[in-house]
Amino acid sequence: MSETHPEDAHGAGRELTRIFRILRFTLIVTVAVLAIWLIGDVLMVVFAATLFAVILHGLARILRDKARMPYQLAVGLVALTILLAIAALFFFSGPQIGDQFVKLKQALITQYGQIREQMGTSTWGQFALDHLPKSLGGNEAGSGPSLGAGLANSVTGILSSAFGLLGTIAVILIAGLYFALSPAIYVDGLLRLVPEGHRPEARKLLLTAGTALWSWTIGQAFDMLAVGLASGIGLGFLGVPLAMALGVVAGLCNFIPYIGAILGAIPAVLIALSQGTRTGLMVAGLYCVIQFLEGNVLAPLIQRHAVHMPPALAILSQTVFGTILGVPGLILASPLTAALLAIGDKGTAPLADDMRTGETMGDAPLSSESGKQQHA
Repeated sequence: MSETHPEDAHGAGRELTRIFRILRFTLIVTVAVLAIWLIGDVLMVVFAATLFAVILHGLARILRDKARMPYQLAVGLVALTILLAIAALFFFSGPQIGDQFVKLKQALITQYGQIREQMGTSTWGQFALDHLPKSLGGNEAGSGPSLGAGLANSVTGILSSAFGLLGTIAVILIAGLYFALSPAIYVDGLLRLVPEGHRPEARKLLLTAGTALWSWTIGQAFDMLAVGLASGIGLGFLGVPLAMALGVVAGLCNFIPYIGAILGAIPAVLIALSQGTRTGLMVAGLYCVIQFLEGNVLAPLIQRHAVHMPPALAILSQTVFGTILGVPGLILASPLTAALLAIGDKGTAPLADDMRTGETMGDAPLSSESGKQQHA
């Protein structure tokens, strides 16, 4: 009768443990993918509520520290202040803003038709229209609305789907308020789903993600405000109609880094083209100058105190989340990526000095011979 050596039993146990870990990881990934696929919209609503809760929590902590008041009272005052500010905005400026957005929609549709007519008079223009899909404004058959209708509907989507949008916003605001009033309850509830030995590390990662979201939100708010004001003032100076509405659109679109700058500029350029080619070129130049200053002056100042996100990673994350989750994924891709980057940075060990790559590949030796020369 053969005997089982302790070494063999120990090796078999380690092998089973390794297989169990692989299966558990595979199961977690599978469940996560299925959840994103099946209830992606719900997850985006939860994340949006969490982002709003982080904003309330950060502002309430500042008010609590300054005024020496209870935290929950500070949260209530912050929420009430935001609500009153929104109500005042709609009461004093709502009719003017709504009127400008309606006129903006009509102007976009009119300008879109004029551009199509002008393109149809030239050979190259007609060729482009015949080979562009309908969703991009061409004549080729395809699903989705035309470009002009898509732009107009995206600018004034609140008017066409007010009930659904307002209902979703209400859910986000109410859930975010409850999250902010008692954040410990929800954080502790999540930690109970984590194995006991990993709970301290999981708590650190959750707090790191919350801090990253707060920093990203504050930086992006300043960025949006600056871009919106500069766009509205610049367009008004150039004599472009509906400058206030176009400035609001530019500021709101700038919530989506990089891609949002293009989306915010398109309506302004189309409206400016109705005033003449020279005005259209001047508006395009205005937006280029604004984005240049935003990217090279404002963004570096903001990133000193906020989250730095590499441009390529930001654009790729918008593409991935936008493809998987649609418009909500595109809008929330950047804060979600900022939180994931913070978690990854906190949860992984930093590279050793001898393993770091230079800022450019030219800093590293390209051959063994060059490496020998540098070593010598």
